[in-house]
Amino acid sequence: MAAGQCAMSQEVYHIPALLPQTIAALDVRPGGVYVDATYGGGGHSRAILAALGRDGRLFGFDQDSDAIARADADPRLTMVWGNFRYLANFLRFYGVESVDGILADLGVSFHHFDEADRGFSFRADARLDMRMNRRARLTAVEVINDYPEERLADILRLYGEVQGARRMAAAIVRARSAGRIERVSRLLEVLEPLIDPRRQKKELACVFQALRIEVNGELDALRRFLTASLEVLRPGGRLAIITYHSLEDRLVKNFMRSGNFEGRLEKDIYGRAHTPLRPCGSKPVTADAAEVEANPRSRSAKLRVAERIA
Repeated sequence: MAAGQCAMSQEVYHIPALLPQTIAALDVRPGGVYVDATYGGGGHSRAILAALGRDGRLFGFDQDSDAIARADADPRLTMVWGNFRYLANFLRFYGVESVDGILADLGVSFHHFDEADRGFSFRADARLDMRMNRRARLTAVEVINDYPEERLADILRLYGEVQGARRMAAAIVRARSAGRIERVSRLLEVLEPLIDPRRQKKELACVFQALRIEVNGELDALRRFLTASLEVLRPGGRLAIITYHSLEDRLVKNFMRSGNFEGRLEKDIYGRAHTPLRPCGSKPVTADAAEVEANPRSRSAKLRVAERIA
């Protein structure tokens, strides 16, 4: 494949959001060591590599074998096929004690939405899979068909902020009694009568988000990743996280502000706040109108950055 064709393939896989702002926020040092914890299509990684010198190093994490297979060949890049929740463990395996910057773009790759057989989107019929890591056992089929009604309602309400979550869970349980719900088309048949047609796309997006978060354990993985980042980020190093919904953003905001997920500030006997990170800026960075027009999926992206305190 020609170089131009390869670049086009990578661009189709995923268009990175807030790319220049993220690279600027990381303040990449030519000889530094960096982590792209969500490699995806490699857009952010290529920009980091462009800013690195010959002696710089970049570790790219991804749990999807498709992303690993598409990774760029660069001697400075080490690809890690694994979930970013194991950040510290993998870096120790490679003999790395500390890094100068960590990036995570928590958005789902275009590839996942656009490849119908992955089951991430309600726009195409497919088996309800939704696994980012195809080696994992749990799929959306098991969540929909095997979870108790109350637990299913809680997932829809907590992870998707779905209106009428209990009605939807009850409808799913009734429908699955007549046969397992295994495809997107069947789930839509069950849910669409319960949704206002004027809000259909938004409500279905929330349902599919909730199922995806449960299947992939996304919020637990994010908590573990953020905690691990403190173990490996050197004093003065930068942590840059791009979120796409309020559940993620709340966790990241609280952690960067206080070092815990509740946002609880711990103070010493003199009343001084004790926090391991210093947020860079009081508000998240968002996409401007030009980027949203070019990449509508960047509309909900929020970049938060913090610096490790010595």
